[in-house]
Amino acid sequence: MDKINLITLKDSRSPISEAFRTLRTNIQYSSVDKKIQVIVVTSSGPGEGKSTASSNLAVAIAQSGYKTLLVDCDQRKPKIHKIFQISNFRGISDSLAGKSNYQDILQKTEVENLNIITTGTKPPNPAELLASEKMRLFLDKLKDEFEYIILDTPPVLMVTDAQLLSRFADGVVLVVSSSEVERDAAKKAKELLEKVNAKILGVVLNKVKSSARGYYGRYNYYYSSDSEEKKIR
Repeated sequence: MDKINLITLKDSRSPISEAFRTLRTNIQYSSVDKKIQVIVVTSSGPGEGKSTASSNLAVAIAQSGYKTLLVDCDQRKPKIHKIFQISNFRGISDSLAGKSNYQDILQKTEVENLNIITTGTKPPNPAELLASEKMRLFLDKLKDEFEYIILDTPPVLMVTDAQLLSRFADGVVLVVSSSEVERDAAKKAKELLEKVNAKILGVVLNKVKSSARGYYGRYNYYYSSDSEEKKIR
């Protein structure tokens, strides 16, 4: 457990861990008519902490008793296997290419109720692979087994993967790095997601300094509902 450097595991009573639990609750109650089951986590650019955020969110959901799956869909710069210290020998690309059964690529973690699928073999065409009908069918199969599926995807301004995957998801969480990302970049990311009719569940404001507005530590997670979109415009 010490190898996994996630705040939700290292210090479950910290304000940051509590913020992730709040994010979890907000997502669960963000839709009355439709269950939120498949969630895309992305950012506008690299280095904003989306993989750490998606990992902590997955842990927070699993800790509440829900069978949860975290899938690393960032084929270009995968990080989930490094965060959880697990193998990336086989993963989602191998299953979609027909080289592995999906049960063979599921990896259990030390966190109860949490399973992980890594990226696996790097494909020559990651966007096409993730946007394929095989991917949609793959997710449909996983939805029968898991209550929540978190998809860690590449930055939306860099490649189209997050946009493409959002078509198969019930909602998107956008991670924004405080004081590092320009407002125009965050706005552009939001617009690109909206172009494919993605449902933006909220915004995670990351890397807020402890001196800023009395926030605790290096991270602060802020949930923005649809009625609060003006905050990232």
